[in-house]
Amino acid sequence: MNLQYRVLSQLRDNGPLSRAQLADRLEVPRPRLLGELDRMVAAGRVREAGPAASRGGRRSTLVQLDPGVRFAAVDLGASSIDIEITDGSLAPVASCSEPADIRSGPVAVLGRVSELLRAMADQGHCARLDAIGIGLPGPVSFREGVPVSPPIMVGWNRFPVRDTLARAHGCPVVVDNDVNVMSLGEQHSGVARTVDHLLFVKIGSGIGSGMQHHGRIYRGAEGCAGDIGHVQVEAEADGPVCSCGNTGCLEAYFGGVALSRDATEAARSGRSPALAVRLAERGVLTAVDVAECADGGDSTSVGLVRAGGHRVGQVLATLVSFMNPSMIVIGGGLTGLGYPLLAEIRSVVYKRSLPLATGNLPIVMSELGPRAGVVGAALLASELAYGEASVAGVVGSAAGAGARSHSR
Repeated sequence: MNLQYRVLSQLRDNGPLSRAQLADRLEVPRPRLLGELDRMVAAGRVREAGPAASRGGRRSTLVQLDPGVRFAAVDLGASSIDIEITDGSLAPVASCSEPADIRSGPVAVLGRVSELLRAMADQGHCARLDAIGIGLPGPVSFREGVPVSPPIMVGWNRFPVRDTLARAHGCPVVVDNDVNVMSLGEQHSGVARTVDHLLFVKIGSGIGSGMQHHGRIYRGAEGCAGDIGHVQVEAEADGPVCSCGNTGCLEAYFGGVALSRDATEAARSGRSPALAVRLAERGVLTAVDVAECADGGDSTSVGLVRAGGHRVGQVLATLVSFMNPSMIVIGGGLTGLGYPLLAEIRSVVYKRSLPLATGNLPIVMSELGPRAGVVGAALLASELAYGEASVAGVVGSAAGAGARSHSR
């Protein structure tokens, strides 16, 4: 891990620090650190910020990140665009959100992302962008910066997302699966701040997971590790067909799309008068309707939530036995189903996994909620800009040119 990245990440995560504090934290010879800091000051990456508090003797000088650094964090969902501009410490400067249909294709969606970023720049939120991080709701080749056969992203297969945005904005870009990005956000700024072995589970339109080992995302050989929505939970051949084309997948039985389908069937069949009333009034049913009816005592809605939580718990119990995480965090839109969902997941995991793996295993809801995606995307952008090797190594030619044009 290079010294420049270590210095910049310390300043990002802890704010202004003195040279003495940096030398203590990084455990590097002081002459080497001072030489590196001088180069970074000359390049405009950091600047002096006045004298530090006295530790006895000559007072050290504080250094801080260049206050003009700006990152763009983009979180694309199946039906939304969320963007946040941050400073070098990942503090939000501006944000915007709007509905969008991922099925309208990459040209339309990424074109709108670029329009929103330019509008935020025109409003004075950034003179330029130092890096962009973006999360996509489907499998991603992290090395190439492209989605690969994403089930719900029609027309996106192998579209050059990274290079398209890099050319449009003249800066380096990093692309990852949305659940990996949310996992990074939760570990950096949420409930999992002190956790090294994290399993983050997103339950939204579909289901996926981000796995961290020793604080680093495990992506697997091709970047699709953690795609638990397509783990088989039922063997019946005539069951609901998943978006991937198979039957029996977890995502075919639970998630926003599956829950809407099952709630609608329960309303039409007469099994749930409460859901039937809402269907007649609104024409469609969502997870919000199921949650509210369950809170109101509708036994069918409670059963739908518990059945879904039970299947998720079955898959997570297997993962607990396999990877032995130190925490499981549940995020995504269906966390609005609340405690009944969490309680069922906990019950199954604690019952089916060995006591050694679950004795000190908290299973909790996300602390960041919908912001986990943009926080994680901003973190990835900073890792890229600050030179973290495993992220900087994925920059392609177009993004690399952008990175060079903005080096200071």
